Amino acid sequence: MTNQPHKCGYVALLGRPNVGKSTLLNRILGQKISITSRRPQTTRHRILGIRTGDGFQAVYLDTPGVHQGGKKAMNRYMNRAATTSIEEADVIIFLVDGMRWTEEDQLVVERLAETDKPVILAVNKVDKVKEKGALLPHLQELATRREFADVIPLSARDGTNLEALEEKVAALLPESEPFYPEDQVTDRSLRFLAAELIREKLTRKLGQELPYALTVEIEQFKEEGKLTRIAAVILVDRPGQKAIVIGKGGATLKAVGQEARLDMEKNFERKIFLQLWVKVREGWADDERALQSLGYTDH
Repeated sequence: MTNQPHKCGYVALLGRPNVGKSTLLNRILGQKISITSRRPQTTRHRILGIRTGDGFQAVYLDTPGVHQGGKKAMNRYMNRAATTSIEEADVIIFLVDGMRWTEEDQLVVERLAETDKPVILAVNKVDKVKEKGALLPHLQELATRREFADVIPLSARDGTNLEALEEKVAALLPESEPFYPEDQVTDRSLRFLAAELIREKLTRKLGQELPYALTVEIEQFKEEGKLTRIAAVILVDRPGQKAIVIGKGGATLKAVGQEARLDMEKNFERKIFLQLWVKVREGWADDERALQSLGYTDH
């Protein structure tokens, strides 16, 4: 037994789009709660992931990527969600991509200028750096951008240096009793996760074609013994986008449904009966009230 005080607090994962924040959170938790794709700004909602270890509980906040441009209400919402997490966090992990540094990385540094919270710089995707000799000078240069609690090179994909990151986070957390039961890993419902898994498959399948033009609304989520029946509506902005989502002879929609169903069965550990429809709701991504009705809230 140890007499060390228990630690608990919020840890914000911050960074520009597509640096691997969701992949890192899923790796830390050992299961998938945050969707991923190669498309920037896949994460729209602030996802809460709970990691309970020996003597600590780190409550991670996976945030949408901080980005420039994009004038729709959806863009404003995503940037607000990231900024709010800075204010609420006890510890911040600022994630950057290997040897790259962009204007949007600099934008994150500027957002962090006002905070006195400890910030860990996590340099992701080091497994992809071919010139290993260039990595140390790059890390030293990054360390001059602001005062960091630590600079940790890692790979969210294969888990390299993940233990070092978690140890540093635990050391920086304030003394507190746990906020959540030790077996809880997220505050999100299976209904929410189902919608996100469908959107992940759509994002991966359609790539550049529909960046913000679609969202998913669960109309039915009903558990019947060992089977869960899920009916979901895919909302798009224009009639032409509906045709893209459905695909020739319904092929795209069918493939998305099959991939989402298999992923749900793996993650929810039960049989899934999934039905998908596509509807047009013009202007939903630029309508604050529509966004709120679809679950896009800052908290």
